[in-house]
Amino acid sequence: MQINYSQPLSAGFRRMKNALFQPFDINKWFKIGFTAWLAGLTDCGGNGSGNGGNSNTNWEEFFNFPQTAWDWLMNNPLWANLILVGLILLVIVISVCIWVSSRGKFMFLHNVVHNKAEISKPWHEFRKQGNSLFIFEFFFGWFAFAVFVLFISYCFVTGKTLYETDASKEAVFLGIAQMVLLFLGYLVVFGYITMFLKDFVVPLMYKNRVGVAKGWSMFLVLFAKKALPFIFYGLFIFVLGIAVAIAIIFFAVITCCIGLLLIAIPYIGSVLLLPVSYTFRAFSLEFLSQFGEKYNLFPVVTDKWNDEN
Repeated sequence: MQINYSQPLSAGFRRMKNALFQPFDINKWFKIGFTAWLAGLTDCGGNGSGNGGNSNTNWEEFFNFPQTAWDWLMNNPLWANLILVGLILLVIVISVCIWVSSRGKFMFLHNVVHNKAEISKPWHEFRKQGNSLFIFEFFFGWFAFAVFVLFISYCFVTGKTLYETDASKEAVFLGIAQMVLLFLGYLVVFGYITMFLKDFVVPLMYKNRVGVAKGWSMFLVLFAKKALPFIFYGLFIFVLGIAVAIAIIFFAVITCCIGLLLIAIPYIGSVLLLPVSYTFRAFSLEFLSQFGEKYNLFPVVTDKWNDEN
């Protein structure tokens, strides 16, 4: 069996074009865009930056910050309690977003599979699958966060040790290199798990009306037989993501950043980027269907690879 990447992408693009532009229906865009927004409610990206000074005092303050912050909290119990309440509220808000997004993933998937713009029906129809996905995403998300906190703690302790022992430049370089490699490993492992869940496990849950554990079991059986195509799929998606990011930057430049501001608005951005999210969603389904009819979600079997519009 020869696994292709460009042909499923082309087929996904054609499905997007037929659904959103033939004919163009703004009402349909807003409805499907709403489900796409719900599906991506917990998707986020972050970046970090840092700067260093030549003053030893600044580094000492930095490495002593945890103790300084703890002492401040102990001396200001009112603020400590307010921060604790704020963290609890934050956890509740995040949990609600995960729950809504879990249901939204099936809503968006349903609309892509059947070329529809439904909201209420898939919201209720896939309640069990959505709740099952929510439980997994809730615990997996906090586990990933805990691992990240451990990584940050390791980096902090390592950096503090290197600073206090006045380590050589070679030791500092090796320490930083180790941190970078660990961080890249973290991104790769958790990135692939997240991608497999969204792109393949959720569709298998949808097709077979099963919970997340069964969905993972079905996917892992396939992955054990065809691991390399799925690994290369992740790399292909990464390259496509870079291309989309470049296109968005270009769009922001030619619109004097007005387009970027619109994209940044919740829901509105999902509607504007609907052709992208729709194509990516359809692409993953077309890619999965290559492994056999039992992995095909589309109700009508057609020749996906012809060039007809």
